[in-house]
Amino acid sequence: MCFILFVMQSEPILLSGTDPDLPREVAPGLKRYRNFREMSRGGNGLLRSCFDPVAGRTVVVKTLLPKCCNDRGERRRLLREARVTAQLQHPNTVPVYDVGNDEQDGIYFVMKRISGENFFEVIKRIATGDEATIRAYPVKRRLSILVDACQALAYAHVRGVIHRDVKPENIWVGNFGEVILLDWGVAKVWGHTDDTDSIRMSVLRTEHEQESSQLQTLTGGGQRPGTPLYMSPEQVEGNRGIDERTDIFSAGVCLYELLAIREPFRGRNIDETFENIKLRDPEPPSVRSPDREMPAGADEVVMKAIQKRPGARFQTMRDFIAAIEDLG
Repeated sequence: MCFILFVMQSEPILLSGTDPDLPREVAPGLKRYRNFREMSRGGNGLLRSCFDPVAGRTVVVKTLLPKCCNDRGERRRLLREARVTAQLQHPNTVPVYDVGNDEQDGIYFVMKRISGENFFEVIKRIATGDEATIRAYPVKRRLSILVDACQALAYAHVRGVIHRDVKPENIWVGNFGEVILLDWGVAKVWGHTDDTDSIRMSVLRTEHEQESSQLQTLTGGGQRPGTPLYMSPEQVEGNRGIDERTDIFSAGVCLYELLAIREPFRGRNIDETFENIKLRDPEPPSVRSPDREMPAGADEVVMKAIQKRPGARFQTMRDFIAAIEDLG
């Protein structure tokens, strides 16, 4: 389930509360924070903004919904997400300020609050011909956004973490030029027991079979279920031995989309989409969208990244990044 994590517009914020003394007593857990406001919720999780009076800043807190607070598996998965996110300290990941176990709300973690929007909203406006967005996000800028997200992936891969859910919806474009790769909730960590694949696939199939008759193309507008469109063939087949090359495939699909402003593998329903991913090669971006601006060599980079066999793709994220940067 995709969350809208942060405020959409930049708000004028004046620094305040920088001079008073620290509180005499700091309450434990979430009692430390004030002025909770719900931002969004998914199947099991809840995101709220709140104020930290010690640091004097507004932050975002993620917890489980009350119905899941005592579920051992859900608690373990949220704690795992919190620790993965906290340990991946990179300019293109969300800073985590606090992780804890509240006596009322259970496992929680506290993150930085950022203004902006997800990358798919940018691509969608370009698809509809929005002139302001087209001027603000030419091909070179769109490529740089993906490179920044891939830098976070390269950092994670060196530390044994595979994201497994790379898509434009999880790339956050900030109002001040920052690019953040979000949602490490289904990440694979080498050496850890992996219990997320079967759950994730079951949830995806249930949600998307229900919505299959309502699937819309990129240019059709509206909300889309995005995750299956970016899964690698080995993810679709349920291969537990995936490595960083599955993130390279998903990032390659993002590259195709930001160039062609079209999705390469979408089918009429989730099953046809999965068949396309496993068995069918899409037209190169320049063939699919001949009216779009394409850097020389872009087709070769895209088509190598989305090869069906992992061994035929770029073998490291750094190699993929270098190939994108060479397009500039």
